[in-house]
Amino acid sequence: MARDNINDILVFIAVARERSFTRAAAKLGMSQSALSHIVRGLEERLGVRLLTRTTRSVSPTEAGERLLQNVGPRLEEIDAEITAITDLGDKPAGTVRITAIDHVIDTVLWPRIAPLLPQYPELHIEISSDYRLVDIAAERFDIGVRHGDQVEKDMIAVRLTADVPMRIVGAPAYFARRPAPASLQDLMTHNCINLRLASSGGLYAWELLHDGQPIEARVRGQAVFTNVHHMLAAALDGVGVTFLPESLIAPHVEAGRLVSVMEDWCPSFPGLHAYYPSRRHSSRALGLVIDALRYTE
Repeated sequence: MARDNINDILVFIAVARERSFTRAAAKLGMSQSALSHIVRGLEERLGVRLLTRTTRSVSPTEAGERLLQNVGPRLEEIDAEITAITDLGDKPAGTVRITAIDHVIDTVLWPRIAPLLPQYPELHIEISSDYRLVDIAAERFDIGVRHGDQVEKDMIAVRLTADVPMRIVGAPAYFARRPAPASLQDLMTHNCINLRLASSGGLYAWELLHDGQPIEARVRGQAVFTNVHHMLAAALDGVGVTFLPESLIAPHVEAGRLVSVMEDWCPSFPGLHAYYPSRRHSSRALGLVIDALRYTE
């Protein structure tokens, strides 16, 4: 019965963390009915209800929360040890889950990871595009990507890029209709293409720099998006000005499709870093991916 309990607790943990039988079923590759049956069987054997179920949500009871918080991490430690033992074999194997924003996936992560896959057939990569500041431990990601100043102190951080210059840009067609901004006061009168933050739901305040002092510019405009590719497309369409990484807009500036303005107001953000929890044993698969992503000058 103990072995059955362990397997069933792993199913319960997936449901409790996802707060959904549907999402847990998709993650585990099982049917919702099978998950529901397993959790009910576990509850019957333990003699206590673990989940509160409604038509809209699933949440742990007090007993379920205790099981999740106290037993879950111990099972993860066992899983990590088993992974470490498996890694003593000849070939790196397993799945490495990564979360980052789409632009970083396109320009940094995938170009460096793709060459690994033909070399290591047992290596599997799952990449999630997300603009939230994801808690990678809670959401069971192996690697997250953030600017260096956003990485939590208890994480191991590995630099992926040099510092990231930012630029304010607009299309020549837009600037044909009105003069390019030269100051913060000018910028506030322009049609600014902005980013809606997934974590808070608020609008991103442009982090500018003037005479060495940081300034948050709370700009406004007609177009707001939740990813940088749509912001870039709107700027290319002549809708207004936007604030984006130089690496994203450089080809368009060089081709004359965009014009960079107020460059003395644009800072460089700390370089992108991959970060992951400190563990006694990191898998060979994780180490292989980290080494491939590591920045080299």
